[in-house]
Amino acid sequence: MATYVLIHGAASDSWYWHLLEAELRERGHDVVAVDLPCDDESAGLAEYADVVVDTIGDRTDLVLVAHSLGGFTAPLVCARVPVDLLVMLQAMVPAPGEPPGDWWADTGFEQARREQDERDGRADDDVVALFLHDVAPGLAAEALKRQKDQAGTPMIKPWPLRAWPDVPTRFLLSRDDRFFPAEFMRRVVRERLGITPDEMPGDHNPMLGHPEELADRLDAYRIER
Repeated sequence: MATYVLIHGAASDSWYWHLLEAELRERGHDVVAVDLPCDDESAGLAEYADVVVDTIGDRTDLVLVAHSLGGFTAPLVCARVPVDLLVMLQAMVPAPGEPPGDWWADTGFEQARREQDERDGRADDDVVALFLHDVAPGLAAEALKRQKDQAGTPMIKPWPLRAWPDVPTRFLLSRDDRFFPAEFMRRVVRERLGITPDEMPGDHNPMLGHPEELADRLDAYRIER
């Protein structure tokens, strides 16, 4: 069995993984859902990686799953501990030397989002429609209550790796995400990782909307590697 290390995105915490965590534990796996200090202005990406490494401890057979902004942290962890598999779940894919704050402009995110908003006819203040439209209403309401402040510190310094770590990497795309539109993410993954992403249903938070299918996908990746 594997140890799944789950790294959340911006302005959130380990709660977002609780349904997936239960699915994976039922299958006999060890699961570590990390809490990053995302509301701490003194903490940057190096400190985020420190927290993940410290939380892993002496665990082995590691499968890292990184969501959204967690895509900037997970490869740093791979450079420090032996990781068997890295799964990027609707995650930001960094380029060497790129500050996370520059990722949006560098990838053409704003244009992709404008085009998606026009297709959806979404109101600017409808956060559920943007991030959680495929999640049960009760879960979506709980997610909004749990939203944290996101410090700007991790966005400033260049991503320090010179190349992607030498770790088997898969990208799992949520095809119904309105925040990171599917066609936009397909291009980013192709350009930055040189691979074609796998796809599943879901909005920006598929771990809440489709935890069983996500667990199936992760287990399949683990077996295939």
